[in-house]
Order: sequence, then C-alpha cells, then structure tokens
Amino acid sequence: MDTKWHKRFFQLAHHVASWSKDPTTQVGACIVNEDKQVISLGFNGLPRGVEDLVSRYDDRETKYKFVSHAERNALDNAFVDTKGSTLYATLFPCNECAKGIIQKGIKTVVTVESDPTRQHNNVDISLQMFKEAGVEVIFINNQK
Repeated sequence: MDTKWHKRFFQLAHHVASWSKDPTTQVGACIVNEDKQVISLGFNGLPRGVEDLVSRYDDRETKYKFVSHAERNALDNAFVDTKGSTLYATLFPCNECAKGIIQKGIKTVVTVESDPTRQHNNVDISLQMFKEAGVEVIFINNQK
C-alpha cells in the first residue's frame, strides 16, 4: 500500500480515537485488509457492560486495570479474518496488544514512534516480537 493510503487510514484511526472517553489518552485503531477495505475499528475504553465511571479514568492505576486498548478492541470487533491485514494505531502497541496482533495474523502495523516516557507498555518487547514473527512495522508522522 502506498503512503497516501497509509495516511488516510491513520487519519481514520485518529478520528476513531476521539470516541474514547479517556480524558488523558485517546487511542484509535483501524484494521484494513489487502483490498483497502476497513474491516474493524477500535478505541481505548472500558469493556462493554462495565460502568464507564469518570473515577476509573482519573486514577491511573485503576484505569490500566479496566481499560481495553484500541488495538485489542479492533481485533475483538473484527467479524472477518484479519490474516494478512494492516493495523493502524495512533499509539505504539504495548506488548499485550502485540501478542494479539501477531496471533490474529496481522502482517503490517502502521503507527508512530514510541514515546520513551511510556516504558510501562514494554515497547522493546513489542518490537522484538514483531520482528521475530515477521510483522512489518511502518512508522508514520503523527499528523491528524
């Protein structure tokens, strides 16, 4: 896929991120198949049916325990096979999301370079797993 399409789908992921109720970190994800068809979207938030309380977002430790990441939600929302697809994420996937991305057969991840202050997400582990599993990582300029 050429750069023009990567930018379009990354902009869509940014739009989807705005649907998150998290006041400090809004993340979006978009999964696109080889035919340039959007097959799933996701944003970070509490799982369906769980009370979406402001207090759960305000306390960082509680938030990390409750919130489902955008990538995980996009994978869970996909009703078709994601094998061979590209996942666009507005934040570099954490190691837990990387596991799911690999398991679902995603072949390419388009995202932004990781913020070094976000070490709790084990980005180094994500990069290592992507490399070993043959998942191509494309870094894109973080333009909305």
